[in-house]
Amino acid sequence: MGLGRPWTWLLGLPTTVVYGSLALFISILHNVFLLYYVDTFVSVYKISRAAFWVGETVFLLWNSFNDPLFGWLSDRQFLSSQPRSGTGLSSRAVVLARVRALGRHGPLLALSFLAFWVPWAPAGLQFLLCLCLYDGFLTLVDLHHHALLADLALSAHDRTHLNFYCSLFSAAGSLSVFASYAFWNKEDFSSFRAFCLTLAAGSGLGFVGATQLLRQRVEMASREPGYPDLAVDSGNRVFTEGTCKLLTLVVTDLVDEDLVLNHRKQAASALLFGMVALVTKPGQTFAPLLGTWLLCFYTGHDLFQQPPLALVGSAQPWPEPPAPPPAQAPVLRQGCFYLLVLVPITCALLQLFTWSKFTLHGRRLHMVKAQRQNLSRPQTLDIKTV
Repeated sequence: MGLGRPWTWLLGLPTTVVYGSLALFISILHNVFLLYYVDTFVSVYKISRAAFWVGETVFLLWNSFNDPLFGWLSDRQFLSSQPRSGTGLSSRAVVLARVRALGRHGPLLALSFLAFWVPWAPAGLQFLLCLCLYDGFLTLVDLHHHALLADLALSAHDRTHLNFYCSLFSAAGSLSVFASYAFWNKEDFSSFRAFCLTLAAGSGLGFVGATQLLRQRVEMASREPGYPDLAVDSGNRVFTEGTCKLLTLVVTDLVDEDLVLNHRKQAASALLFGMVALVTKPGQTFAPLLGTWLLCFYTGHDLFQQPPLALVGSAQPWPEPPAPPPAQAPVLRQGCFYLLVLVPITCALLQLFTWSKFTLHGRRLHMVKAQRQNLSRPQTLDIKTV
């Protein structure tokens, strides 16, 4: 009886909140991973330069190609059923399959996150295995989470509402980075390990709870079409458009266009998100490689250089390296300026030029949306009934 009231309250949460909370459980892990994994292996585990570059190169290949591969494997079970049965799976069945996959892979993502912070193999080997294992589960979670955005809702209004909550929870998840500064200590790593263990436990349990709630709501919608309606506030839109990660919404439009152009009976949501990641994910690998190289090139500071050790059996310690002359300070500031200002500006200009060629908007987008609504009307899962 004590658990009945909280569970009833959780069942009453809007679908947008439950779906958006999945972004929180991803974000609290991934932000810490991005900030600390290079520093951990370089400064704490003392990985060599060669092992670091080999690991990042293999990670670049794996990080690029596992997205379309996993996306194709995920959607194949939905698309391959059409020739045998003559009709595609219902959208409700697709949503339930993706929710079950999130319930399995989310806790495994949390476990793979923990593998970074305890040395259990030679640094180079652990670096390679941890990166590939973590990114594999992250890809599975990301693909199913993003594909749900295209499968749960068809209208741009509902998708924007769902994506807004994802952005809101992602922003909340970034607080884990601010909390991590209180525990990060290269000399004593035990407190940071305990912090990461807490994050992983919270994330894993959150995935289990959120997916259970989402699954029950979808199943209840199949039995009670009016249970309960999704509350949509018409006042999700200028503020929503300004704060959401809009690339996800653009990809959902591409999912609609692919379904219409190829006359599919079920959208290949995960496959399309995987193909987009094939282009965007390599940047995650190039960033630390390019950053460490540019820092060394412009400032002369090599992250892989270890401080000299004292001579074994010598009464006199190894002499301290001379202090850098004052003339190096402007060079360091100039190098940091290039990394923090010029590189982002260059990337932004390249993105603006690329997006200027994008044509799926305006009248063409309205036409695609209308045809998608007509094609999916008999089997769609209306988010307002979830």
